Amino acid sequence: MKVSLRIKTVCAVLFSALMLAGTAAVISYRVYSASIYNHFESMTMNLAKTTAVTLDTERVKALRDAVLEIYRDVCEESGGTPDFEHFSDADWEAYYGRYDTVLEMSEYQDTLDVLHKIREANQVSSIYIGYMDSETLYGIYLADGSTGEDACLSGTCDPFEESNAARMKQREYDFPAYVTNYPDYGWLCSAGAGICDSNGEYVATALVDISMDEVMQNRQDFLRNLCLVLAGITVVLLAALIYLMSKIIIAPIKSLAWAAASFVSDKGKHGEENVQSAISKLKIHTGDEIEFLCASIKQMEQEINDYIENLTVITAEKERMGAELNVATEIQASMLPCIFPAFPEREEFDIYASMNPAKEVGGDFYDFFLIDKDHLALVMADVSGKGVPAALFMVIAKTLLKNSALNGSSPKEILEKVNNQLCENNEAEMFVTVWIGILTISSGNMICANAGHEYPAIRRAGGAYELFRDKHGFVLAGMEGARYREYEMKFCPGDALFVYTDGVAEATNKNDELFGTERMLAALNKGKEKGCETLLETVQDEIDRFVGDAPQFDDITMLSFLYHGCKKNEPAAEEKIVAAKTESLDEVLEFVQSRLKEKNCPKKAQTQIAIAVEEIFVNIANYAYGEEEGPATIQIAFEGEPLHAVIRFMDEGTPYNPLEKKDPDTSLSAEEREIGGLGIFMVKKSMDTMEYAYQDGKNILTIQKVIG
Repeated sequence: MKVSLRIKTVCAVLFSALMLAGTAAVISYRVYSASIYNHFESMTMNLAKTTAVTLDTERVKALRDAVLEIYRDVCEESGGTPDFEHFSDADWEAYYGRYDTVLEMSEYQDTLDVLHKIREANQVSSIYIGYMDSETLYGIYLADGSTGEDACLSGTCDPFEESNAARMKQREYDFPAYVTNYPDYGWLCSAGAGICDSNGEYVATALVDISMDEVMQNRQDFLRNLCLVLAGITVVLLAALIYLMSKIIIAPIKSLAWAAASFVSDKGKHGEENVQSAISKLKIHTGDEIEFLCASIKQMEQEINDYIENLTVITAEKERMGAELNVATEIQASMLPCIFPAFPEREEFDIYASMNPAKEVGGDFYDFFLIDKDHLALVMADVSGKGVPAALFMVIAKTLLKNSALNGSSPKEILEKVNNQLCENNEAEMFVTVWIGILTISSGNMICANAGHEYPAIRRAGGAYELFRDKHGFVLAGMEGARYREYEMKFCPGDALFVYTDGVAEATNKNDELFGTERMLAALNKGKEKGCETLLETVQDEIDRFVGDAPQFDDITMLSFLYHGCKKNEPAAEEKIVAAKTESLDEVLEFVQSRLKEKNCPKKAQTQIAIAVEEIFVNIANYAYGEEEGPATIQIAFEGEPLHAVIRFMDEGTPYNPLEKKDPDTSLSAEEREIGGLGIFMVKKSMDTMEYAYQDGKNILTIQKVIG
């Protein structure tokens, strides 16, 4: 609930005034009461002492002895102190009758006359003398100067007050004044003074009671009047304070609040001039912090106006830069191949790529383009840094790489040339890592080179993705004159390639854990049977799941390539299906040799082909199906100019690529060489080409040999 400053001020002042008035009333009441008590206690004590010295000690002593003699006789008869609390009227009448002789004594009458005179002269409630018996702890009335029914007869006994009894035991015969309030007697101030003879022997005690009923009533009237006066003063002071605070504090603050509240609304409605006048017209001259606050608000208003002007300019500039960055993003995206399928007319391969920049524009880039009808270039690169500088460097590097490749240079020559070009005037000291590969589409041979980039991942047909740990050269633009090495990769139908930037392996989650190459390979193998686009989506999903809500740290760029093989216009092939066992070898050789003879195949080529057919078929018969049996298909066709014999072997056995087996070292003796592999090695040497693929659940091995 919101409460105005005026109400808060009134409440605070009222509370303070009430606290002050209450404190003043309590203090005044206590001081007044204390002074009354002191006055009456002093007056009562003095009157008791005056009475004690005024009375004739000898007469009082004689009176005491007479009263005590009768009192002690009563005690002896009772066997101790009489049970006065349970006396009946008859008991009291008999008890008081014993003191009739005392009342006739001249000592009693003289003492009573003195007490009457003192009582009348000082207007006391009661004045009397009594004897305090320290043995029975009872006070025995000797003479009571009171009149009427309130007067106590001689011999009347009352128990001591506890404090007086203690004093009597200590032989202190004066009783200091004290105030009591009895239902029957009202407010009394009582005191006692001891009466001693010339030898200092205790005789009796003179006691005085002065009524304080009127004084106590006056005290209540004083308190009431004091409260009324303080309340009146409080109301007047409260009204004055509220008026002054409203005039000096609240009104200026309200003016400041109104001016501040109107700053934003008036600026939109009436323009800056009106906004300035709402604050600048304030005239506050309180000479205190409020005046300083007003000056501060005026200064703040001017600074805000200046800030708004500057902010408008900065905002417009940021919007312009944002628009330019959006355009730059679109330009960068359009520079990269982004239309898929990229080469719909080419059935030999499939390719797909993606880039996720960490900022509006990134430094990663990929590229793929046909150098000619039979050569495809693949590029994956990562520029150091992020944002606009990296994007500009990326444009230059991409352009130089593509131009150099289109000029027919090899990957090694491309990297060396572009490196020297980028080193020129590289004052920003930026660099770029590059992996480049040029594929001969018809043969599946790819020449590659790596300038400090990530290892590519390769999958053979029917296998799993693995890192291909190639030799790295130095980064481009890092050192002029750097040299690079090439290497060759052979792609068979069904083989796949995955290249990427470090943003994939270095994707980081909120626990600062890296995605890593192991998780990357697991993601690749999870989607290995899928197309190129779906494969990249699978990898990206795995990265997103791993990273979670953590911000993207680096650009993430990926390219997937799948080789289907070169499909030619092949003539109709003749086919032979036999059982995959060695007993079928003669039938297979007869089938192949008869077709070769029909084409007038030279004797030497015919012998080489026969040896190759025998080696391949025996391997199928021995290893394709293990202990089980299965079919083997042999196809033969003739094509091209000069004439080629194309022989294809197919089986449905365990996937096995004989071309992956390492060639035997023929420089060693037969005893030193490892067993196996020599037959396939001889086939590769004797045939012009030898290719393997695993398609539709079949091992397909194809050999070619020129025969004419």
